[in-house]
Amino acid sequence: MTRFGRFVDESVKSLTARAVTAALADSGLSPNRIKAAFFANATQGALEGQHMVRGQVALRPLKIEGVPIINVENACASATTAVNLAVSYIKSGVADVVLAVGVDKMVTSDKAQMLRVFDGAWDVHDTTRGTQLLIELGSGVVPPKNIQEQQKRSFFMDVYAAFAKAHMDTFGTTQRQIALASAKNHTHSSLNPLAQYQRAMTVDEVLSAPTVVWPYTIPMCAPVSDGAAALVLCSRNALKETAEARPIKVLASQIRTGISRNSTDFDKHVGHLTATAAYDEASVEPGDISCAEVHDATAFAEIQQIENLMFAPFGGGGWFIEQGDGTLGGKLPVNPSGGLQSKGHPIGATGIAQLHELTLQLRGEAGARQVDGARLAIAENGGGLYGVEEATAAVTILGV
Repeated sequence: MTRFGRFVDESVKSLTARAVTAALADSGLSPNRIKAAFFANATQGALEGQHMVRGQVALRPLKIEGVPIINVENACASATTAVNLAVSYIKSGVADVVLAVGVDKMVTSDKAQMLRVFDGAWDVHDTTRGTQLLIELGSGVVPPKNIQEQQKRSFFMDVYAAFAKAHMDTFGTTQRQIALASAKNHTHSSLNPLAQYQRAMTVDEVLSAPTVVWPYTIPMCAPVSDGAAALVLCSRNALKETAEARPIKVLASQIRTGISRNSTDFDKHVGHLTATAAYDEASVEPGDISCAEVHDATAFAEIQQIENLMFAPFGGGGWFIEQGDGTLGGKLPVNPSGGLQSKGHPIGATGIAQLHELTLQLRGEAGARQVDGARLAIAENGGGLYGVEEATAAVTILGV
């Protein structure tokens, strides 16, 4: 994984090269041992005009050529989708060593263009109905008076605000609980040398920061980021070829698409259904998990995913955070990397970056943010919007 951040002098190619080179070195395998590659990217077409063959262009300079290279776009879940396809390739016997790469170079001099890339992550043919649905979803909670919100913001911030307000209205979740999740993650990221932001924050600092759209202040929202991450996945037999490997097992890799449902049917949320399938595949239970990385594009999303992953009952995610259960040293550390809010969110790379963190945790190599005795870890990675939830969700379980 590269460091995430704002890198004017980097490109999709250079970021890919650094992540892939590091992954190959870690595996002890050479580029010619890769028998297939899945390349995840979400924004290069919109930002640079490279609408097609992105993986072929980025990987050939690294001597990865002559093998299947499949380009993957699944919004913010692109990278974990690439991993799921790589796992399927290996399980089916098509290839025994497969590369999964995720990369996005999102920072440009045109800030408006940077924000417009998110506009295609929902149904562009039905924006009026989609907008009305979200307005109604969050209508039960009225923001305090005299709140100055940012005028230039991604539409998805309004989406996430509507989700948060609906949860606040239904369960009594508070803005302070959401801010506690954010402060926790900024503190975690201060221990992560690859994070975009590395300054610890208190809950009061988070609450007093400028508002993006209520209830979110700036620290509660994932930044625009550049970065790449890569994994080498292989069959058990292929491990015999390298003495350097320190393998971590993929116990489950599940992807689901959302369904048409009522917003209050919480047990039918795509994240919950995907997590249930992943636990079944891995033959483990939520209580067996040592640590988790979840898709906190905003701080409330962590609370929601804590519930979807069954670490707390529906409506109990805010209390889970308030008790400190998700903090390093707590019952079940969530986002020890700092999460999307402070580690960064180059959307095509995010899912593999989550698995990079969990691999470090399971190897006992996470340094100051190491979760003691980590044996099983789970990642939840969501993408896009459809109806009242993410368009897709991916859940991966890793073990030693």
